Amino acid sequence: MINDIISMNGYGIYVWSAFAFTLISFSVLYTVIKVQLVKEKIKFDAKYLTLSSEKKQVVRAQEAYKGILASNSVSKI
Repeated sequence: MINDIISMNGYGIYVWSAFAFTLISFSVLYTVIKVQLVKEKIKFDAKYLTLSSEKKQVVRAQEAYKGILASNSVSKI
């Protein structure tokens, strides 16, 4: 029974290789996006720390900054 599932009437090699390729591709894509996100967060934090206190207040009032803070507190990729 298990051999029938694995072999799939001779098409198993194609099905399982396609499944493996897809799984590996998604894993690589996830890893690349995660690394880029961390790099962008480091750049954002470095730039934010160099601002004066007046500019920091302006940044805190902006919608984009609120979105960044919300995504950082909710999602831990």
